[in-house]
Amino acid sequence: MRGRYLRVAAHGELVSLIVLLANLATAHLKPLSSLMGPLHGCAYLFVVIAVWRLDRIDTTARAIAVLPGIGGLLALRWIGRLGVRARPVPRDGGG
Repeated sequence: MRGRYLRVAAHGELVSLIVLLANLATAHLKPLSSLMGPLHGCAYLFVVIAVWRLDRIDTTARAIAVLPGIGGLLALRWIGRLGVRARPVPRDGGG
């Protein structure tokens, strides 16, 4: 279930960045920027935090996740190659 949220957030991050850049290159509508900017930022933070909280993830996936825009999708692909299921680390640190 958590993997689905990560996948949705990663796609949302990429789409919001594309919309922001397209808006900047064309009409530069302020309402669109003020809507998509925080949306992109929240999606980016969600992706980074979600990847960093996954159990049994190497530093490569965590480093890839901090790339803006495409990092979440690349991290998901890397995690899929490792065969890691999307389970967060327990809060108490125990197993």
